[in-house]
Amino acid sequence: MKKGDIVVLGVIAAVFILSIVMLTSFSKNGSRVIVKQDNKVVYDQSITKNNTVDTGSNVVVIENKAVYMKQSNCKNQICVKSDKISKKGESIICLPNKVIVEIK
Repeated sequence: MKKGDIVVLGVIAAVFILSIVMLTSFSKNGSRVIVKQDNKVVYDQSITKNNTVDTGSNVVVIENKAVYMKQSNCKNQICVKSDKISKKGESIICLPNKVIVEIK
């Protein structure tokens, strides 16, 4: 085996290990929902608690251990069209209103 072969095998192994780590960290269900507006936390509760959070510009719904943006007064509505989130590390962001919903 040449040095080049060892380097290629090392890179492949590193990519494989990194992929496994990333998949397992994002596949875990989250336990908390954090809603921030203007970089200030306006809501921080368990994802198991059904609730509706009204930030004044956006309405965030937490139900059945999943979170989605129900309503926003922004122009493009990308945040409202986003899928429900429930896994650690996922987020929904409304840039015009500076609202961030995160799963921790």
